[in-house]
Amino acid sequence: MFIVQSYTLAIVFCVVTMLCWGSWGNTQKLASRTWRYEFFYWDYVIGVLLFSVISAFTLGSIGSEGRSFIPDLMQADPVSIGSAFLGGIIFNASNILLSAAIAICGMSVAFPVGVGLALVLGVLINYFGAAKGEPLFIFVGVALIAVAILLNGLAYKKALVGSKKVSGKGIFISVAAGVIMAFFYRFVAASMDMENFASPAAGKLTPYTAVFIFALGVFASNFLFNTIAMKKPVEGAPVSIAGYFKGNIRTHFVGILGGVIWCIGQSFSMIASEKAGAAISYGLGQGATLVSALWGILIWHEFKGAPRSSGYLNLGMFLFFVVGLGFLIYAGV
Repeated sequence: MFIVQSYTLAIVFCVVTMLCWGSWGNTQKLASRTWRYEFFYWDYVIGVLLFSVISAFTLGSIGSEGRSFIPDLMQADPVSIGSAFLGGIIFNASNILLSAAIAICGMSVAFPVGVGLALVLGVLINYFGAAKGEPLFIFVGVALIAVAILLNGLAYKKALVGSKKVSGKGIFISVAAGVIMAFFYRFVAASMDMENFASPAAGKLTPYTAVFIFALGVFASNFLFNTIAMKKPVEGAPVSIAGYFKGNIRTHFVGILGGVIWCIGQSFSMIASEKAGAAISYGLGQGATLVSALWGILIWHEFKGAPRSSGYLNLGMFLFFVVGLGFLIYAGV
């Protein structure tokens, strides 16, 4: 299987993760013009599972290093499989809430609040679960990113003054999504031998197998979580699964593409985690907040007509994010 051999390449993989995790939400925005997010999410989950299979049988099965996908799956112990599967369930619960938050309050708010919280809590959880990297730089980086989150929240509040009320429901759902999301990565990482991908311990999973089992957890749990979301939606009237089959090929493709984009990021993050460490790999990936906010502001014009002070606050957010991410990168050097 393909294994990252250097910290530099691991950082490149984490940047790809950041771009993917910060961009998949655009597919929901595109689909939302004619498609409820509950329907979109079925396609998204299919896309996640589809790419995990493609990755497992390609990058996860080539070369002479490590265990190939099928042999690795056959030797995996129940604890490792259960840990990765549980990670998928936890992620899906948080992500379906995040998708709902995007529908209510937009990408430039849902991502900074939800993913930002997941970053702060998740880095702490992953560092104490498998300490790697200089803790001072890691925690300073996280603190700077927390400031960036607050600045974006203030920018959102000022942008809506005099026009409409701040969506308390959207912010609450974003917070809930972030707190839950902070835990998923640790369970997936725990299923792998984080010290040796080339010769992993017996029973442990390679990153490719772990991502596949994780994706199965996402897919299986969707029958519960998304069914509840369809019957008791946070916005709009309840919908029936019959409506999903009325979508055209283009609409379904957009949703599947969103899942593929996200899973590329997840796969690259897991592959990079041996060299970068779980906390840094996860933390850099969750810099997706910066990417998504840029999409929301520059492409979707979610701050159009906002006062100048909102622009200054968002500029401050980007500066703090960049410096904070720099500290996270330096922590592993």
